[in-house]
Amino acid sequence: MYRTLRLAAIALIATLSLSGCQASQTTDEVVLVTHDSFAMDASLIQQFESSSGFRLKIVKAGEAVTMVNKLVLTKEQPIGDAVFGIDNNLSELATSNGLISGKLTAVDFGDVCMNYDLHWFAERKIAVPESIRQLTAAKYRNLTVVSNPGTSSSGLAFLATTIDVFGEDGFLAYWSKLKSNGLKVVAGWEDAYFTEFSGSSGKGDYPIALSYSSSPAFEIRDDGKSQTASILYDCFRQTEFVGELNGAKNSAGAKALIKFMKAKEFQTALPEAMYVYPIDPNIPLPADWQKFAPSALTLVGDELDVAGNRTRWLKSWSNLFE
Repeated sequence: MYRTLRLAAIALIATLSLSGCQASQTTDEVVLVTHDSFAMDASLIQQFESSSGFRLKIVKAGEAVTMVNKLVLTKEQPIGDAVFGIDNNLSELATSNGLISGKLTAVDFGDVCMNYDLHWFAERKIAVPESIRQLTAAKYRNLTVVSNPGTSSSGLAFLATTIDVFGEDGFLAYWSKLKSNGLKVVAGWEDAYFTEFSGSSGKGDYPIALSYSSSPAFEIRDDGKSQTASILYDCFRQTEFVGELNGAKNSAGAKALIKFMKAKEFQTALPEAMYVYPIDPNIPLPADWQKFAPSALTLVGDELDVAGNRTRWLKSWSNLFE
């Protein structure tokens, strides 16, 4: 009997020890919810974990619009402690639904512009497009791919661009012409750029793709020249934020992660990791960016009430394409 009681006591101690260990692991882990295009080098993850004492778990939740919608649906039982990738077109949706504890913190920005494949146009001796207005012309039939504004933040940015450029009474006519001219719409930026675009690693069939003004810096070939360029007029400046989720299990970990994403090491890695400009103006940019990744020459959309009109605009767009 004594041996039985002793074994039971040992089992109880082991169970309590394991439970304590599991609780500690849960407390020590910070979960970051992001869009699918998020990238963070393993060395940066290790640096964050070493400096903060928290283990980082990254949960990718689809394109940015999809991600925010998922967070809204799960806000009573948050799927993470912090979120990265809410942009200036989605920030009001996040805050009005009570997703964020405190304020969103800006991390990076990029100019959403049309990119085109210089080699493709040169080989066929077709003039490259210089304005989004030209994309409805017959010579650009079946050449353009964009991401869906209902699921993609870059797609939503381009939708806002067309509303600013063509007006509320003219943007649907423009999209209708694009559709008639063979426009392809895919779910997200990665699909458009890395799969469908002929100028990227995917070597797709479409020589015009919605991306960022910085993207050509990543298409430099052996001759030292970029295979791609951007239409730098009528672009939308997209700012991405990080924030602590309401109801976070690890609030301290979320705050430590937000602080880390504003620090020099993370900010310096942003251009190479995600094709975006660091929000810190003192961070030096890669050497190739001055030549191949210029910021937009003209920006649009700043004065649009995206928050107040997003649902209506998306419904009109969806009716056209569905």
